[in-house]
Amino acid sequence: MADDPLDRSRTYVAAGVLFFDDENRVILVQPTYKDYWDIPGGYVETGETPTQAAAREVREELGIQTAIGPLLVADWAPHPDEGDKLLLIFDGGTLTTEQLAAIHVQANELASYVFQDPAKIPTVLIPRLGRRVTAAVEAHHASHPAYLEHGIPHPQ
Repeated sequence: MADDPLDRSRTYVAAGVLFFDDENRVILVQPTYKDYWDIPGGYVETGETPTQAAAREVREELGIQTAIGPLLVADWAPHPDEGDKLLLIFDGGTLTTEQLAAIHVQANELASYVFQDPAKIPTVLIPRLGRRVTAAVEAHHASHPAYLEHGIPHPQ
């Protein structure tokens, strides 16, 4: 193992939140700056904890304030162009009628949102994200977090 601090990972951390409606569907968002659907969330900023980042992103993207629940998934998913990444998904639980009514999509962040049947997640999301969100749905129902590498449970 190298002792040189420059050989250590400089990991980007992102935090997302998995929300359900009363029909057990998952909320997906369509960011204006991406060409694919995602879940609410984003990168953790300097001095911010992952749960603080998740709450901030939900507030910025959907206009709602909500408690961030337990960790569902931690996914080590380095990107060849963007470097090392640790992607976290937290449980947002089931949104209440009041929270659903309060959703206001921020036009500079999101084009729209939709609630999707979890069984369709792998066909709607890009593959690596689909694997991660599917694992988060399973972890939510099992009440047990999952560790992934590139969206694949580890160890297999």
